[in-house]
Amino acid sequence: MTNVSATTSYNPILPLVGRIRLIFLVAGVRKVMGFAGTVAYLAKLGFPAPEVMAVIAIIIEIGGSLLLIAGWRTRWAAWLLVLFVVVAAFAAHRFWEITDPGQFNNQMNHFLKNLSLIGGLLYVATFGPGSASVDKS
Repeated sequence: MTNVSATTSYNPILPLVGRIRLIFLVAGVRKVMGFAGTVAYLAKLGFPAPEVMAVIAIIIEIGGSLLLIAGWRTRWAAWLLVLFVVVAAFAAHRFWEITDPGQFNNQMNHFLKNLSLIGGLLYVATFGPGSASVDKS
């Protein structure tokens, strides 16, 4: 059995590309641009104080994205986004409650997509941002 060292060489740009692909920046900006719709959607989902929740979601998505891109406080940002995505998955994509087959499949795909995002974020939270970052860890 061979022991793979943590110093195995890799392209330092790849973790940066991965962090950029995990961003929630577009979703956050869209929430700002369609704030009333975001508030209405959160109210429909049953969130208390939907205006406040919309602002919190925007701050987490835009702020977390910028932290991931820069690679600053990266592990903290990744854990925050994991929590955000878990809440979003279970609040907005409750496929198990849907009887229409098309909507069932649509919501199940969104739920599974969120689980995939969580997986990517857990990699960042565990292994850090890589060398092409402010944190350098």
